[in-house]
Amino acid sequence: MEFKKNEIVKIEILDMGSDGEGIGKIDGYPLFVKDAVTGDEIEARVTKAKKNYGYGRLMKILKPSPHRVEPKCAVAAQCGGCQIQALDYAEQLKYKENKVRNHLQRIGGFEDITVLPIIGMEEPYHYRNKAQFPVGTDKDGNIITGFYAGRTHSIISNTDCCLGAPVNEEILKKILAFMNENHVKPYNEENGEGLVRHILIRYGFTTKEIMVCVVINGRRLPSAEKLVESLCEIPGMTSISININKKATNVILGTEVVNLWGSDTITDYIGDVKYQISPLSFYQINPVQTRKLYETALDYAGLTGNETVWDLYCGIGTISLFLAKKAKQVYGVEIVPEAIADAKSNAKLNGISNAEFYVGKAEEVLPEKYKNENIHADVIVVDPPRKGCEESLLETIVQMNPARVVYVSCDSATLARDLKYLCERGYGIEKVQPVDMFPMTVHVETVVLLSKKP
Repeated sequence: MEFKKNEIVKIEILDMGSDGEGIGKIDGYPLFVKDAVTGDEIEARVTKAKKNYGYGRLMKILKPSPHRVEPKCAVAAQCGGCQIQALDYAEQLKYKENKVRNHLQRIGGFEDITVLPIIGMEEPYHYRNKAQFPVGTDKDGNIITGFYAGRTHSIISNTDCCLGAPVNEEILKKILAFMNENHVKPYNEENGEGLVRHILIRYGFTTKEIMVCVVINGRRLPSAEKLVESLCEIPGMTSISININKKATNVILGTEVVNLWGSDTITDYIGDVKYQISPLSFYQINPVQTRKLYETALDYAGLTGNETVWDLYCGIGTISLFLAKKAKQVYGVEIVPEAIADAKSNAKLNGISNAEFYVGKAEEVLPEKYKNENIHADVIVVDPPRKGCEESLLETIVQMNPARVVYVSCDSATLARDLKYLCERGYGIEKVQPVDMFPMTVHVETVVLLSKKP
């Protein structure tokens, strides 16, 4: 059956794809429809028709799915931040668990894999301890902030994101009022003019400390003392700074931070480990689920106090410091020098002396140290970016022959690929534990324990 662009079709949504789009079939022809959820019966307009599949736009819900809910956020459909807010939370968890299972089966070739029930949240809203809001103007020239619409740089005005800390709204309103009152212009991406680009807010869930960093296309913020005075009215305000980013780039933060008031950092805890966080620090955004994720990784590492552990892609030492409390020695590797500086100061902050950190690419540092220094590991922990591990790193892990490998993944597709490599070379999967770090989105974290086969 052939479809034409702009044709209107009726279709039942049978499944959801990895980006959260609904999938239905008409006479065996798959149609992908954004904002539709499993169980919906809809009317859709065909926007692109390829030979074997097509894309459609949701025009009308003829019969809503029993799993469809009214999104808490009024702009959930337009905003690019949440993809599946219209799906009830229990179904979101099933969807993510299935996503992990399907990737392991399809990409990894693991047929009889047992995926443990996903660890979800009791309260799947207001969980983010960090938010970055672009600043611009609407069609009437009013200064706005919010989030980019999906796959665009068009700002959807919103100061009350239901995933962020509730205090964000008050902060954003104060900054917008300051800009209007003092004629401070927002940055214009098209012509490179204007000053304020983004607003970065961090919130310590345990300490209640607040950090505000205004990203500017310049070196100074006019009337900054007025903004400081206004923001300091908010209880918990700890750090106010500007970040200088004069480059024509999509990268949000520049490398230079100038402190306007208070501390350079805020502190927060994951479990009983304390961390100092700067505007430039990488830090997991969901502290409630991060603790569950790291406790799972620690449990899988099976430490007795005698082990040497290598923690690859260690960031600011978040997992390393958890491991160090139970291991003989931990070595962390991370490519970002600032993150390693944070890791060292976080180790000191927690009185941890058995953690050492190296700057460099994990896929270069580990093979080099193994070849030149014949290093040893009882346990290796990897927590790579979405692209997964380089094959050269996986090859070195196999050569080093640790008893256990704990793989923490933010992308189950690259996870499945890497597990296939390790399991073809002497390792077996013991446990697979998905963790929902990002409710209302399609993203899912997974912790996998691999053991050396006898």
